[in-house]
Amino acid sequence: MAVINKLSINQFRNLENQYIEPSKNINLFIAGNAQGKTNLIEAIYYLGHNRSFKTKTIAEVVHYNFNDFQINAKVDNHRVKLEKSRKKNTISIDQQRIKNTSQLTQLLPIQIITPDKGFIVNGTPKNKRSYLDWGVFHVELKFLEVFKSYNKTLKNINVLLLNNKVSELDFWFLELSKTAKEINKNRIQYIDQLKKTADSKDLKQLLVLFDSIDSFDYQFYSGWPKEVDALDEQSIYRYLSKNTQSLLKKNYLNYGPHKASLNFSLNNKNECFLSRGEQKTLSIIFWLTQVLMLVKQGVNPVVLIDDISSELDRKKITTVLKYLNQLKVQVFMTDIGDNPSLINSIDGAIFEINEGVIKSIN
Repeated sequence: MAVINKLSINQFRNLENQYIEPSKNINLFIAGNAQGKTNLIEAIYYLGHNRSFKTKTIAEVVHYNFNDFQINAKVDNHRVKLEKSRKKNTISIDQQRIKNTSQLTQLLPIQIITPDKGFIVNGTPKNKRSYLDWGVFHVELKFLEVFKSYNKTLKNINVLLLNNKVSELDFWFLELSKTAKEINKNRIQYIDQLKKTADSKDLKQLLVLFDSIDSFDYQFYSGWPKEVDALDEQSIYRYLSKNTQSLLKKNYLNYGPHKASLNFSLNNKNECFLSRGEQKTLSIIFWLTQVLMLVKQGVNPVVLIDDISSELDRKKITTVLKYLNQLKVQVFMTDIGDNPSLINSIDGAIFEINEGVIKSIN
């Protein structure tokens, strides 16, 4: 079970030398606009992923008076330290430097929902794949290596297509077919487990608290045309070989796991025809289904929720928090603080952020 017991944030955006001891349950951070709410969520996300969910530029996250930032934490019984600048990237666990971010992610699995990133129903295929693969990684530990191998192969194929080097393509088509099959298999198996979880009594108790939820479903699109069997290595290879000339004209591979997606529906209505409120609700249900499934498998993720009142009404907020409490996962959430019933319902710790300074208020 992943729990952040102590957290120190130094020179991260406007958070300069901040230290907290969070509750193992729900942690609510109250602040007005531009005080540091999202910066806190981003820092915790960075600690678990070694990257931001907002930017790829280091200069944007380092406090303007400094050249680097540090995030230190006690996660369960482990000491984690992340130090980053434009020139160096140091990650250590129990004072041992690590090179593989996957070790960090396994120690501190983090699931996030934000106004920009969390609502995946009718979202971009890239965002859908991101949420899907986050879950697959924590269930199938070999998935990451296969995924890296696929991306390396894909890059080589695109370079060859761009430079019209036909004679070298066959070898890389064979390699890509192997890894593409494994990625598809892992994703499909994970989705099958998700659907079984969605049919469980644990999740049914949650669904009755949401209005108008009758038949919620999602279908996996492998990224290949219909004539390709995504679980058959030879079928993938035959398609690539047969369509070499058309791929040369495009200069890149326009099909495959890197184009996969999920198609959501509610009461047999496609996601694109749903209201924004329905899309939010289904996103939350899909998100909570992933959290529940991982909890059942012994992977208790840390949950981050940014600016919750801007996206959910009070009933849904109360429902989500009660459900997360039942799952016994640690939650970090932010709010502007104009909802007394939310504040009074918190079973955990409440903090206030004012111009980057975090203080406990309970």
